[in-house]
Amino acid sequence: MSIRTRLLLIAGLIALSIFYLVPRNVTLRERDIQSGVMTDRTEKRVPLKLGLDLQGGMHLALELDQSKQVSADPKRDLQLALTVLRKRIDEFGVTEPLIQQVGDDRIVVELAGIKDPVRAKAIVQRSAFLEFKITDETRALEKALPAMDRALRSLGIKSEIAPAQPSAVQQLLGGDSAKAGASDTAGAKDTTRADTAAVIGGVLSGLVQPSSATGAGDTPGEYVVPETAFPRADSLLNLPAVARQLPRGIILRWSSAPTSVGVEPVRFLYALNEKSIVTGRNLVDAQAQLDPLTNGPIVTFELDRRGGRTFGEETGRHVGDYMAILLDGRAQGRPPVIQSRINRNGQITLAGRTLQEAQDLALTLKAGALPIPLKIVEERQVGPTLGEDAIRSGIIAGIIGTLFVIAAMVLYYRTAGALAVVALALYALLTLGALAMLDATLTLPGLAGLVLSIGIAVDANVLIFERIREELAAGKTVALAVDEGFTHAMSAIVDSNVTTVLTGLFLFQFGTGPVQGFAVTLILGIIASMISAIFVTRTLFILWLNRKPAMATLSI
Repeated sequence: MSIRTRLLLIAGLIALSIFYLVPRNVTLRERDIQSGVMTDRTEKRVPLKLGLDLQGGMHLALELDQSKQVSADPKRDLQLALTVLRKRIDEFGVTEPLIQQVGDDRIVVELAGIKDPVRAKAIVQRSAFLEFKITDETRALEKALPAMDRALRSLGIKSEIAPAQPSAVQQLLGGDSAKAGASDTAGAKDTTRADTAAVIGGVLSGLVQPSSATGAGDTPGEYVVPETAFPRADSLLNLPAVARQLPRGIILRWSSAPTSVGVEPVRFLYALNEKSIVTGRNLVDAQAQLDPLTNGPIVTFELDRRGGRTFGEETGRHVGDYMAILLDGRAQGRPPVIQSRINRNGQITLAGRTLQEAQDLALTLKAGALPIPLKIVEERQVGPTLGEDAIRSGIIAGIIGTLFVIAAMVLYYRTAGALAVVALALYALLTLGALAMLDATLTLPGLAGLVLSIGIAVDANVLIFERIREELAAGKTVALAVDEGFTHAMSAIVDSNVTTVLTGLFLFQFGTGPVQGFAVTLILGIIASMISAIFVTRTLFILWLNRKPAMATLSI
């Protein structure tokens, strides 16, 4: 290979490394959450991404929540949960996340550089089980309320109605006015209890009212409960003795958020057919958008062919009926009327939500539902201060180590050592450029591997220089000694570096995130050291010999 070709190849490697190491501004086009207007945002992309231990982030340990759902095959469910989490976090856009199974019952998630930990935890934990159900039109819950109240009375649970208190004026005046107020209160209390027994007839009958009775509309199967009474009503309805009073095939589900009806916030309760039309298992795509009519966030979805066929048949059969859209067992908004047959495409309206919430819902739906809810058993935040200290320590260690190597090479091998130092500088550039080109993440063990490989980088040069010294001692010319030295050292260099690369490959295959980071930098460093020692150093020797062809000895 001619000297010109060698120089062109070296220049090309230098240019390629610099290209990937130079920070670039990337223009991102995104929609503003509040206004819905598409805007351009310029973001500076750094060449080397930093891992959790260098830039901070979130560490979560998750387990299947068996208290909410007992699994027949926990190992299979854990594998499914692992797949779903990987899809979700890939869509979430976290740089180089670590998602792995630890033991037989735990998943570890590490998210580097996370800026919104609350949002990240919500995405990780959300079950995202989507269902479409028809609301009950037989007034099954209204008919079952008296039996539910009798079941509560048999359990000793009675209506809790707070007595009216004297007014502030009566309390201030005291005396007869206060007594009169107390007397009136007692009378009102007795009257209220009598009215409750005669009209309401029980606990649940007083809490659960049809939506038509409160002026909230006339949706079949829709009931209203005051938001303040929601926790109590929910706990009562979940009592086994009460739940048994519902007719077979009917289930109860709450709305996901309270709604204002008049001046009082209420929670909607829905009586639904137990059988779902379709579920999220038939979902193939989901996208967050803004409704052009209301400018509110919506999630459009697409079903697979089988789900679309079933959805079309069922919605065609229920034209004019109301269909509830459930996510994780909660109704998303009030049930819409089925106007016509719906096939593979539809939408979920998210009233009162932000576009970011719609985007999070879309990505969790697209990734699929978790087989069993996950609970966080360990949460740890890694601050950026630790990363800054680690980077500073790594840089100091690298500088000190490099200075020692340079001193040793120059003092011991003289001119040849100086040529090796030049090749070592190119080695460092090639290693960092390769990391940036592969979009690899630099971790703290990766920094250790980088510092370690500085020493390994001169190992090949040492082998070559020692062979050259042997050839010079045998009385050969400088040019012939250099040529023989590179040729005879080649087998030892290849053997040692290949075995180290194989070790690094095993570390990468079977190790976890930090060990993998060490393995990547080690392997790339070895490849770069072979290029710098075998190719670059030899090119420098050729240039040196061309300048002094009559050189009788070599400073080595």
